[in-house]
Amino acid sequence: MTEFRRDPIIGRWVIIAEERGKRPSDFTEEEYTVQRGFCPFCEGNEGWTPPEILAVRDQPCATNQPGWQLRVVPNKYPALNTYGQIDRHDDDLFQHMSGIGAHEVIIETPDHNTSLADLSTEHFFQVIKAYQARLQALANDKRLELAIVFKNHGRPAGASLEHSHSQLIALPIIPKRVAEELQGAQTYFANKDRCIYCDIIKSELAAEIRVIDQSDEFVVIAPYASRFPFEMWLLPRTHSSHFEHIPEHILRALARFFQKQLTRLNQALSSPPYNFLLHTSPFADRSTAYYHWHIEIIPKLSRVAGFEWGTGFYINPTSPEQATLFLKGNE
Repeated sequence: MTEFRRDPIIGRWVIIAEERGKRPSDFTEEEYTVQRGFCPFCEGNEGWTPPEILAVRDQPCATNQPGWQLRVVPNKYPALNTYGQIDRHDDDLFQHMSGIGAHEVIIETPDHNTSLADLSTEHFFQVIKAYQARLQALANDKRLELAIVFKNHGRPAGASLEHSHSQLIALPIIPKRVAEELQGAQTYFANKDRCIYCDIIKSELAAEIRVIDQSDEFVVIAPYASRFPFEMWLLPRTHSSHFEHIPEHILRALARFFQKQLTRLNQALSSPPYNFLLHTSPFADRSTAYYHWHIEIIPKLSRVAGFEWGTGFYINPTSPEQATLFLKGNE
């Protein structure tokens, strides 16, 4: 059955069109050729990246040298520049400002052939901890409003290099997509004095039909108005607005739970390309009762085309209920 569904946070409508799509098992058939060649992220090639900002090593050794578990470096081809002051220009019609921000790469492993899901749990925790450490550091830069951590896994998902890595971009403005989330959450809180994400978690746990997995600390759901097949949202069960503020024991629990979901995705869909995005509150909002940090995991199984670009509507050929059953069946 085809139906329209409205996202309760930002009001975006999607079309769930199961008659139009494949069976869930059909998505596992696509395979992507592994590319070989020189890789600047591999151990021993440290001179091919900008100097490291942060690194984790088993033994003390010189910076920008082999012997590391993970490295954080500035992007060699950054979208934004770290140095300078924000210069804004406005007139009646057009606005522009200097491209100040931060663009960093988290090189998750020295091994070219190891994926994030295949790391040891402790190593995965170190990756998550590096995200938090960089968010904490960038929050002290008064020029910056917000940072987004994201991963493009696989060339169809936008990865230009195969070596497992994720990225962080910090911005001096709140982007439209995040502003819509913040505004929707604020409006809901103003009307009901409750966090909409907390209410979604409560409702989904009660209904169970879109709950893919849960632990004492976290839940992962197929969102009601999923834009893409097998889209997943990972949320803390206890209200938390800033990822950079969560304590280490919760961070360790997140590493175990998050890695489990990436493994689930790989097993169910034959290691698909995917994106994930960490959404957290703006730096200046030190603690908010209305917003809830979360991670969106999006397998790259469908294409955004003319209708989506022209209307803002997404057509999803797999209902979140069907996706939930399929993903849970591959535990």
